[in-house]
Amino acid sequence: TIEILRGIRAPYEEHHQLTISDEALTAATMLSSRYVSDRYLPDKAIDLMDEAASRVRMYKNPIGEVAKKVVSNLREVRQKIKKFTAETDNKVVKEFEAQETALQEKLAEIKIAWDRGNSPIVSSEDIAEIVSMWVGVPVTELKQEETDRLLKMEESLHEHIIGQEEAIETISEAVRRAKAGLKDPKRPIGSFIFLGPTGVGKTELTKALAKFLFGSEEALIQLDMSEFMERHSVSRLVGAPPGYIGYDEAGQLTEAIRRRPYSIVVFDEVEKAHPEAHNMLLQIMEEGHITDSRGRMVDFRNAIIIMTSNIGANLIKQKTTLGFKLARDEKATAEHEYKDMRKKLIGSLKKDFRPEFINRLDSVVVFHALSKENIRDIVSLELDKVRERLQAKDLALEITPEGTDLLVSLGYDPDMGARPLRRVIQRKIENQLSDAILAGKFEAGDTVLVDADFDVETEDGEGEIILIKTEEYHEPLTELESELLPV
Repeated sequence: TIEILRGIRAPYEEHHQLTISDEALTAATMLSSRYVSDRYLPDKAIDLMDEAASRVRMYKNPIGEVAKKVVSNLREVRQKIKKFTAETDNKVVKEFEAQETALQEKLAEIKIAWDRGNSPIVSSEDIAEIVSMWVGVPVTELKQEETDRLLKMEESLHEHIIGQEEAIETISEAVRRAKAGLKDPKRPIGSFIFLGPTGVGKTELTKALAKFLFGSEEALIQLDMSEFMERHSVSRLVGAPPGYIGYDEAGQLTEAIRRRPYSIVVFDEVEKAHPEAHNMLLQIMEEGHITDSRGRMVDFRNAIIIMTSNIGANLIKQKTTLGFKLARDEKATAEHEYKDMRKKLIGSLKKDFRPEFINRLDSVVVFHALSKENIRDIVSLELDKVRERLQAKDLALEITPEGTDLLVSLGYDPDMGARPLRRVIQRKIENQLSDAILAGKFEAGDTVLVDADFDVETEDGEGEIILIKTEEYHEPLTELESELLPV
C-alpha cells in the first residue's frame, strides 16, 4: 500500500497544490490498517491521504483563511447592494459597488498568491486528525505523546475510583499491551469479568475507562443480560434470522459495535443470560469478531469486553473471622477476608460457567470491599459533583472536617458499598440546599458551608448536617502551620 501511495502521490499533490510527506503516506497506511476496520487497503489509505490533503489545503493554509474572510465580506456586500437597489438609494449602492469591486480584486490577488505560494505540507498529524474524525477516537490517542499518559493511567483512573488498586492495575496493563502492539491482533483489547460486593465501583470503573481511552462516556455500550434469559431472545444481540419477526431491525450488540468499533462493551449480570449467549461471547473473546443476521462480519478487535456478575453475592456476607481482633490487625484481617472472598467467588464462577468460557477471559477481577478511609475519599468525589451543579448558580460549596466525619459515619456500610453515602448526601445536603435556594436564602456569590451539629437529637443519634451561609471558608490550620505563619 505504501508503494502504491508513493506512485500516485504526484497527481494528488498537483490537484491539491501541496506537498504530501513520506511520513504522511506511512501514517495513512498504518493508521487506516489499525483503526479503520470496515474497509480494505489500499482504498482506505488513498481516501485518507486525499481527505487529509483537502483539509490541509482548505483549513491549514494561512492564505485560505484570508480567502474565507474575503468571500464572507463579499457576500455581505452583495446582499446590501440588493437591499439598497430595491430601496432606490443610488448613492449608497455606488459605495457598496465600489467595495464589491475592491473585494473581487483582492480575491483575484489571493488566487494568484494561492497558485504561486509555498505549498503546505501534509504531515502524519494531519492524517491522525482525519482518522480521529472517521472513527471517533481522540487525536491524542494516535500520537507518540500518548505514551506518558498511558504510563500514568493508574493515577488518572484513581482520580475517579477509590480503593481498587488491583482492578485498575489489571485493566491498565491490558490497555498498555494493546497500545504497544503486543496483544493478539485477532482478539479484543481485553476480556474481563468483574466480581465483588455491590456499590464498590465496578460500573464507575467502566465509565472512567471509557472517558480515559475514548474521550467520552458515550463510548460505553451497556447490555443488561437479564433481558436475554430466554433462548429466542438471544437472537436480538445479532439480529433475527430471515423469515422471523424483527429481521428488518439490526442486532443490539452488532449494530452498536458497527457504528462505534472503539468502545467498551459491558455485559451486566452475565450469569443470568441463556447459555447460547455465553456461546456467542466465546466467539467474540477468542476470534474477535462475529457475523450478524445479514452475514456482515462485525469486528471487536478494538473493543474492551467487560462482564459484571453477582455470582456468590450471598457468600460475601459470610465472615470467616471469629472472636476478638485488635485494631493493629485490622489491615491484615481485611486482607485475609478479601483472599477468602476471592476464593469463594472464583469457586462459584467455576460452578456456573463452563471451563472453556473462563479459560478465554484475560482476567477475573475481584473488587475489594470499601473501608471507612475509602468512604472518606468518596465523600470528596461526590461533593465535587454537587459543586459542579452549583456553579451554574454561582454558588460555592465547602465542608468542615466535622461535616465529613458525620457523612462518613452515616454513609458507611461495608455490605452496601458507596451507594448509602450517595443517598445520605442527597437526603442531608441536596434536599436542604434545594429548599434554601428556592427560599432565597443563598444568593449568587455565596459560599455554602456544610457543618455538623452534634447537639441536635436525631433518630440515628449521630447528629445533623447543617448548611451555613459564609463569604469564604478556610480549613483550620494545623499546629505546625500555625507555628510557621508570621504573627
